[in-house]
Amino acid sequence: MSETKKIRVGIIGGAGYTGGEAVRLLINHPDVELVYVHSNSNGGNLVSDVHADLLGDTDMRFTDTAIEQLPKVDVMFLCVGHGDARKFLEANKIAEDVRIIDLSQDFRIAPDTAIDGHAFVYGLPEQNREAIKEAKNIANPGCFATCLQLALLPLAANGLVRGDVHISATTGSTGAGQKLAPTSHFSWRANNLSTYKVFEHQHLREVRQMIRSFEPSFAGAVNFIPYRGDFTRGIIASVYTDFAGTQEEAQRIYKEFYASAAFTHVSDKPISLKQVVNTNKCLVHLTVHEGKLLVMSVIDNLLKGASGQAVQNMNLMCGLPETAGLRLKPLAF
Repeated sequence: MSETKKIRVGIIGGAGYTGGEAVRLLINHPDVELVYVHSNSNGGNLVSDVHADLLGDTDMRFTDTAIEQLPKVDVMFLCVGHGDARKFLEANKIAEDVRIIDLSQDFRIAPDTAIDGHAFVYGLPEQNREAIKEAKNIANPGCFATCLQLALLPLAANGLVRGDVHISATTGSTGAGQKLAPTSHFSWRANNLSTYKVFEHQHLREVRQMIRSFEPSFAGAVNFIPYRGDFTRGIIASVYTDFAGTQEEAQRIYKEFYASAAFTHVSDKPISLKQVVNTNKCLVHLTVHEGKLLVMSVIDNLLKGASGQAVQNMNLMCGLPETAGLRLKPLAF
């Protein structure tokens, strides 16, 4: 794409973790001009004063200019908190030709997927690639939801999620956001492990919605035990359910389903978190044992689980190669 035809992008809520990752990706994207990074709390401050890893990469400053006075963009990323995206769109009239990618949970679950003429498509590319290409607005999936859905999607698409689903998954501290809380302090989190929102995590709604989109009669339980991990970024999940097939059949189902996926790959060998941290990849590994299928799934919660997937969706919406700006290397050590 030529310099004069770059996609003009703005970020709302750029001071948090997902906002910072979006800035990092977009200032290095070959087909994007990042026009502004908006923050109510950091107006006038250098972006690199908040996101120190960007020192030397950009001299942009946050703006707190009123939304209606900001320059026109082609795509707007909403990196605001849960509940705040809906409030933002209620308070600000965004032109219909501006594509919106919302990283909050506000428009993910039917029937609450539209507001004032803005209808949102669920942005899991492995499930909704063609719909995303035609969409004007995207509800970006949650981080746990992405990791868990990619573990189950090939089974659901083949009508093979028939019994209860059992999940244990551990997330890094960045999954809790940038605002300090008792369980996000280093002195509490280091050398520690704990559960939270047992059986009731909000991302389960997305997982159930995905399964029922393929299997409307699904009535099984989805049992989810989330853990807080002693690391900063990434999610590792173990997901198991009944499966009547063989190891070879499971491998075939998953490899065929993800054969054209840009970032989701089936590994024949056991997987680990470091293989995906700092990338937009999801890796899955399968084990069949005594009538059960265990799926291990790993992602970077801030990239494939948030801002990386948002850029992936932007690429699809704008007719770019799906991998544009997302060929990132994992941290080997």
